[in-house]
Amino acid sequence: MSKNSLEFDRRTFLKAGAIGTAAGVVGLNTRPVEAQSVAWKQAGNNNHVIDIQESETTTSTGEVKLEYFGHCAFKVTSPAGVTILFDPWRNDPSGAWGLWYPNEFPQTVVDIGMSTHAHFDHDALDRLDATMILDRMVGEYSFSDVKISGLADKHACEAPGWYEWTNAIAEFGANACPPDNPGHMDMSMYVVETGGLRILVWGDNRHNPSEYVWQQLGQIDVLTLPVDGSQHILSYEQGDEIVERLSPKVVIPTHYLCEGVSLTLTTLQDADEWVDSQKSKTLLDSGSLSLAAEEVKQMDKEFMYFGSNTVIS
Repeated sequence: MSKNSLEFDRRTFLKAGAIGTAAGVVGLNTRPVEAQSVAWKQAGNNNHVIDIQESETTTSTGEVKLEYFGHCAFKVTSPAGVTILFDPWRNDPSGAWGLWYPNEFPQTVVDIGMSTHAHFDHDALDRLDATMILDRMVGEYSFSDVKISGLADKHACEAPGWYEWTNAIAEFGANACPPDNPGHMDMSMYVVETGGLRILVWGDNRHNPSEYVWQQLGQIDVLTLPVDGSQHILSYEQGDEIVERLSPKVVIPTHYLCEGVSLTLTTLQDADEWVDSQKSKTLLDSGSLSLAAEEVKQMDKEFMYFGSNTVIS
């Protein structure tokens, strides 16, 4: 094969694989070879899952534990001990978006690993020693005292802040918005029911999903929402509208610049200003939060803000 042929093949491959956004991937729509299949070399095993399975627990009361890993990554632990980690982050493997995180996501043992969508800052599932991977799940899954409902929707496709990251999609000949958006702009939102709480993992979902989605979400006790000072995914107004519509007991900001985890190349800012504008807020002093249903039910739109406190920094 000639040098010109090789160059043509390289350009064609790059053009075919170049997809994504600043909120996700611009570059090759593939993973490095070492990330394509890692389960066979995990340090953990499924002993914990077997123990829970044999306990035949289907309902439980007690505290639900949330641990924040920065950006949009949370680990939820049910009262029965089932662990679920959502949206572990990584740097864009193509390098097109620069260094967002100075360190790799910590290798973490969990029962279930989940991702809301296929953008690099949400899909480092290879960093989880997980018995189960439920990537972009739609439908229902239940195990022990946990039920997870996945709803299909769309990523935010219009940049409300100063940084118009959606322009990158147009540069590659694609439309960021539905109905003809590329597949990486498809989203799954998750409602986790455990310990008497309904927790909504919003991901990077758009602010105006269909009426069907709103109806399926129902009453939400704990809402995670991607609002930061740069208004990268949602604007302050859009975030406030979602909070008013769902009327959650607790709101947890996500997708913001988190000192010790993410870098300024993300173009993100902290969520201080948005949190400060709320009527009721709690500034958390650690990266871990335990919630009991009987206490949460007494709250009303209480903003609980981790700031730069995470379980890894």
